[in-house]
Amino acid sequence: MTRLGPMRRFWQRAKDEDHKSAGEVAAAAAAEPEPLPEPDPSAAAFFDVDNTMMRGASIYYFARGLAARKLFTMRDLAMFAWGQAAFRLRGTENSEHIGSAKEAALSFVAGQRVDKIVALSEEIYDEVMADRIWHGTRTLALQHLDEGQQVWLVTATPVEVARTIAHRLGLTGALGTVAETRDGLYTGRLVGNLLHGPAKAEAVRALAQREGLDLARCAAYSDSINDLPMLTAVGHPHAVNPDPELRAHARENGWPVHDFRTGRKVTMVALPVAAGAGAVAGGVFAGVALRRHYRA
Repeated sequence: MTRLGPMRRFWQRAKDEDHKSAGEVAAAAAAEPEPLPEPDPSAAAFFDVDNTMMRGASIYYFARGLAARKLFTMRDLAMFAWGQAAFRLRGTENSEHIGSAKEAALSFVAGQRVDKIVALSEEIYDEVMADRIWHGTRTLALQHLDEGQQVWLVTATPVEVARTIAHRLGLTGALGTVAETRDGLYTGRLVGNLLHGPAKAEAVRALAQREGLDLARCAAYSDSINDLPMLTAVGHPHAVNPDPELRAHARENGWPVHDFRTGRKVTMVALPVAAGAGAVAGGVFAGVALRRHYRA
């Protein structure tokens, strides 16, 4: 054991005291932490994803990430985008389109392992989705969290992708379209219907019952008139980056309108934009159908 001389012992004690003093001073100067928010268990906020929380369509970015990993071909991706754009320009979301898309919407992951797709969704979020989050919308969500309220995403996007987005944003959780699985693999079919339109409102009501929420105290945020059922299911509806129909409805009813776009042209430039589940599912359906046609 090395013995220290008197002078070295003196400087060592001085150094230890300096460290202790610096630590005490830093601790004393530290601001008192903000008290944790009091839980508000009867209130929550529900956010649509596409063009509300994120610029563009999350399922398109997910498909693009799969294409980059050779799980979804670039030709399929082109057909996907073309089908989505066609549905948007046509402006229709009838039951035939949604019904046709029901069985095809997630067929591009048929046979894939669930844990693999979950891991990929996390990678793809970090690569292509994170930079497309509207900071203004996220700030709205964080305000609800600061008030001790739950914050849920409600979207037609596959629930695994929606959960990844919610987790990355620090939100409570997500309600999304559920894909059928068997023995840890996707079958390519859906459980129930796409989470779209009235289905979103039903999901919100079911969650409210499970969590003991008072919907009159809850808030909902969306960009699309297609989410009117969800918006009117709560006591505090908000329009975010709204389409013309929702903007008009919000003004007529005195709803808050939040527009985080730098210009109105952004809705046309950011292809693909989300025009509701009909566009999303329609694009998937068109891509899958054309893929099957070419491969046949």
